[in-house]
Amino acid sequence: MQQGETNKPLRSLSGLIDFDCAARWGSFTLAAQELHKTPAAISLQVKQLEEAVGFLLFVRHPRHIALTPKGQELAITVAQMLQDLRTKVTALRGGDAEHVLRISTTHSFAIKFLAPRLGRFTQRYPEIDIRLDSCERLVDVEHEEVDLAIRHGVITDRPGALYHDRLVAVYSPALLPPGTDELTLADLTRFPLLYDETTDYWVKLLCANGMPEGQFDFSRGFTNLAVAAQAAITGQGIALVSYSLVCDDIERGTLRLMRGTSVDYPYGYYFVTTPRKGALPKVASFRGWVEAEVAQMAEGLRASLA
Repeated sequence: MQQGETNKPLRSLSGLIDFDCAARWGSFTLAAQELHKTPAAISLQVKQLEEAVGFLLFVRHPRHIALTPKGQELAITVAQMLQDLRTKVTALRGGDAEHVLRISTTHSFAIKFLAPRLGRFTQRYPEIDIRLDSCERLVDVEHEEVDLAIRHGVITDRPGALYHDRLVAVYSPALLPPGTDELTLADLTRFPLLYDETTDYWVKLLCANGMPEGQFDFSRGFTNLAVAAQAAITGQGIALVSYSLVCDDIERGTLRLMRGTSVDYPYGYYFVTTPRKGALPKVASFRGWVEAEVAQMAEGLRASLA
């Protein structure tokens, strides 16, 4: 590359499209098949792009091509840019943005709470088309194609608070000995105690019930409460998990709630939106519906612990 070429402007986006396709396939030939061009045309576009950016994008081998380190970095950026562009075009092409509601939340909340209930929302608001994105990253509601996010974190004095969660001990009915209707606190020494990252909340529960000492088995820890709950469903032990993630499993009978085991928890769920998006009727409708569903769940917990 000539030193003077490093500041040449990009004069055509077609080179980026060809580059993205070749990077995905690792082949000019396969990229040509997808784009209905000749391999020579793809190679020429990439060559011209390399001249424009001032550095090599691929190492050419006799039978294949491989991205250079800089090419790999650019490929990631271009792929995201093109995806954002396709998303925007699709939204504009639909011309019905006021009826498409885009929600972002965590994997656990989407799978264990929202997804099983969305049918009720659709029955109530059939005109609203839900697009649910489950991810752990904190989306930028201001600048991304997201109308409302429901995130998990410390809930004390949090603006937009939805639900202050509590931890409960749950177990599979498969753990019940023959002729026994339920497990009690006295049974905690008989099974592994499943937990999420720290045993602190188990210790808090045990101390609150006058059981600070004993042969407790803390051999199975998980990095996600939903995974700990799933382990309990399969009978691997007694799990201390968020009630919001297991309320449906308790209702279905795949998990049992151990009485006297509610533990205060500093975490919960909260809304993230912007003043403009939050004022949209579709967002207000969904937010009100979720709040009602959460209130019903919280009442179920109070009734179970009564």
